[in-house]
Amino acid sequence: MSSNQEIRGNTLKVYLYLLKHGPSELRDIQRALNLSSASLASYHLGKLLETGFAKQDEYGKYSAVKEASDRILEGYSKMGPTVVPQLFFFSLLFTILVVFFSAAICCGAGFVPYLIGVSFAMLAVFWFETIRLWRKLAV
Repeated sequence: MSSNQEIRGNTLKVYLYLLKHGPSELRDIQRALNLSSASLASYHLGKLLETGFAKQDEYGKYSAVKEASDRILEGYSKMGPTVVPQLFFFSLLFTILVVFFSAAICCGAGFVPYLIGVSFAMLAVFWFETIRLWRKLAV
């Protein structure tokens, strides 16, 4: 795996665990992430070591290379220990605006259906992209 290849799925979960919890032992990672075996945890840690996204100290503990987080978490925002897709904030804001203005237009005399249609289409695009990015974290 080259360093420009995308980290995803359980490998991404292992990296996020290391980023959040700091230096950790193999068994701690396995238990915390409910991985079926220590060899599976070792496999994902090996991928991170190979790409330079993690390192192992002389005591056998693994830690995330924080400088790599910008590349791995591109398209995401880190809020304390939580990682969310950056489009989540736009999706949430646009949802609030569409609901508010749709209610205002429906209650008023000037109902403009095409405006609501375009707004809901944009909502669909924002939420589709947000969910797509979120699924990368969960797979």
